[in-house]
Amino acid sequence: MLYYLIKDTLEECTIEECHTAGVPYVAVLTTEEWQEGKAGFDMGIDMEPDSKNIHNTKAEVNYDSLTGTFAVPNRRDFEKEPWRFAFAMDEKGIVFIDDGGYAAHLIRRVKRAKKWHIPSLERFVYDFLEQIIYRDLSIMEGYERELDQIETAIQEGKAEEALIRVNTIRGELRDLRIHYDQLIDLGQELEENENGFFRSENVRYFHLFTNRMMRLYDSATSLQAYTMQVRDLYQAQLDIKQNRIMTVLTVVTTIFMPLTLIAGWYGMNFRYMPELESPWGYPIVIGVSLTIAIVSLIFFKKKKWL
Repeated sequence: MLYYLIKDTLEECTIEECHTAGVPYVAVLTTEEWQEGKAGFDMGIDMEPDSKNIHNTKAEVNYDSLTGTFAVPNRRDFEKEPWRFAFAMDEKGIVFIDDGGYAAHLIRRVKRAKKWHIPSLERFVYDFLEQIIYRDLSIMEGYERELDQIETAIQEGKAEEALIRVNTIRGELRDLRIHYDQLIDLGQELEENENGFFRSENVRYFHLFTNRMMRLYDSATSLQAYTMQVRDLYQAQLDIKQNRIMTVLTVVTTIFMPLTLIAGWYGMNFRYMPELESPWGYPIVIGVSLTIAIVSLIFFKKKKWL
């Protein structure tokens, strides 16, 4: 278990200091520790946060508190399970119920990076939420650069495995869009301040966070549309290749049709075919065949079918 006081920075403390220091606190407990000690936090909780059954990011308004859950996609590997933890919060502080250690990791990053002129619970929550998405702008930029490179490679005919990677990016963007949408709802719930335990002048932090999430959501939506354009380009390039192959096959077939007719005609070997006895028959057939092939190729070139 971890306990902090929200002063000009996060200061580690004991559970007794959390309840007696007179400043907002932050606590990180496991599910078992929360079940054993939740009565000491004296929160008016109607809907108990279920840290064992978390599917999405959301906040629930209780009689005199906020409870909710986080399901945070793993940005390094989207195929892995999301980071899952719950929280309970009132005007005195916030408790994270986390068996995986991710909430504690984010809090330590806040502790290392942030120093506040006017410390408050609202500012800590804002900075905590910012830590969840702190790399996402660079992730979006990375997706855009990669899609640009894939598009160029497709146009140059060098992207054999492009479609697999594009589909992967599209799936990751879908997961991020869902996550952003849930964070927008969470930010709006905090901004609503239904219980009134946030200071009115500090609610602006949640408005800033919600606006940032909307921009990230729009970026993810635009990039997802871009993946569809790249897929369409890839399919168009495949169609062009197939059309070229079909054109070549058609030209070859067209050239060999009269040659096949000649071969079939003289392959009948009727007794009174005069060409069979002519010493010039064989050279003449060769010349006629070459003439047909050359004339056909010149014709196809002029028509720009080759």
